[in-house]
Amino acid sequence: MRMTKRTNIAMRVLMYCAVNHGRLVRKVDIAEACECSENHLAQVVNQLSNLGYLNTLRGRNGGIELGRNPQRIRIGEIFRALEGEVEEGLCFADVDQSCPLIAACRLREALQAAAEAFFARLDDVTLEELVCDNEVLAKILQPALCVS
Repeated sequence: MRMTKRTNIAMRVLMYCAVNHGRLVRKVDIAEACECSENHLAQVVNQLSNLGYLNTLRGRNGGIELGRNPQRIRIGEIFRALEGEVEEGLCFADVDQSCPLIAACRLREALQAAAEAFFARLDDVTLEELVCDNEVLAKILQPALCVS
């Protein structure tokens, strides 16, 4: 399975917020650390906020923070929310139902089972597991604090 750019950015945002758990972070800092455009990031932050994964605070002293404890955020539910459920009859490129093998193809069933296993495996992983004791990730995702 391939992850869409939106889900990729969402995972970066959530990991950034988890590494910086307990404080408000700025979109500009996330965009810089995660190497993504602020425009794409804003769309993803809005979607994650609507889904309850992030809290946002507008204004001069505003920012973004996790909307839930990282222990309670399951990666499988993030993928399902952003990528959608596994389609029945998943196939490589059979959008128009033009494949001559449809009536007898067992590959579709295998692909369906593989996609379900993919999501099931991600259900076992929490956001906390991705960031906890990951010092290299923390160095990448903690913004440099200005010293005046």
